[in-house]
Amino acid sequence: MPTVGFAKHDHSMCITQVVREVEAKCAAARLQLTPVRRRVLEILLRGHQAMGAYDILDVLRREGLGSQPPVAYRALDFLVKHGFAHKIEKLNAFVACIHPGEDHAPAFLICRDCNGVAEAQGARVALDESTRDTGFSIESTTIEFEGLCPNCQTGPAT
Repeated sequence: MPTVGFAKHDHSMCITQVVREVEAKCAAARLQLTPVRRRVLEILLRGHQAMGAYDILDVLRREGLGSQPPVAYRALDFLVKHGFAHKIEKLNAFVACIHPGEDHAPAFLICRDCNGVAEAQGARVALDESTRDTGFSIESTTIEFEGLCPNCQTGPAT
């Protein structure tokens, strides 16, 4: 699977597809995707870059959707809890999940120049296999790699 965060693609199609998947999963699970939660998801999807809660709050404030930190944090908590976004610990920031609601534990590829983030799949499978003999049961993982994305290796990010 290509790492969408670094591949050239139509962001509007990406946003549309992921938002539709999240809407369907929310409807099926009877979760409420409020306008603010939906907008936070769209903000996270627009550039595949890690964003801090206050960066998101600035966008919400300009759009008249809230000006207090709890507005952004509640939306982010909902999105992370239900697998629609991930927290990037190293950056204390968030990214939208490109596989919303799926049971997976991606590794994150973080560009140190442009803050672009891509999900690399398969990390959980490798960890589960290596810990099987120990009897340890993995419940959550956070794997983050820092480096340069293809765009930043060849020139400035676009």
